[in-house]
Amino acid sequence: MGVLIDSNVLIAAERGLLDVAAKVKGREGEEFFISVITASELLHGVWRAKDAKIRARRAAFVEGVLEHFPILPIELAVARTHAQLWAELNAKGSPIGAHDLWLAASCVALGHGLITRNVREFKRVPGLKVEAW
Repeated sequence: MGVLIDSNVLIAAERGLLDVAAKVKGREGEEFFISVITASELLHGVWRAKDAKIRARRAAFVEGVLEHFPILPIELAVARTHAQLWAELNAKGSPIGAHDLWLAASCVALGHGLITRNVREFKRVPGLKVEAW
């Protein structure tokens, strides 16, 4: 089993609010991943920066993340799980954000846990193991 890291964790690290290296210390036997969705969110943050210096700093951080963590693609098994979770959560009247739903579906379909700073939203997803950082 692996662990998927949410973009909000990496954004907190980029802002100096969280030391990811310290958090993963002692967990060398676990595999840590990011989703292709997370990669897009991080890259979006780079392109949103209006100041060239901020954009360059963010780009360097994001490229480091993309080089360090394996990226999980969206596969058919994930799409099937996504569709089911989407329907179930909507039927209960407790949907979650579109990007977060893809992360949750990836974790449930592939048997991974999720590390996030947004536990409130993800705790609504049945079968998802959530770890708060």
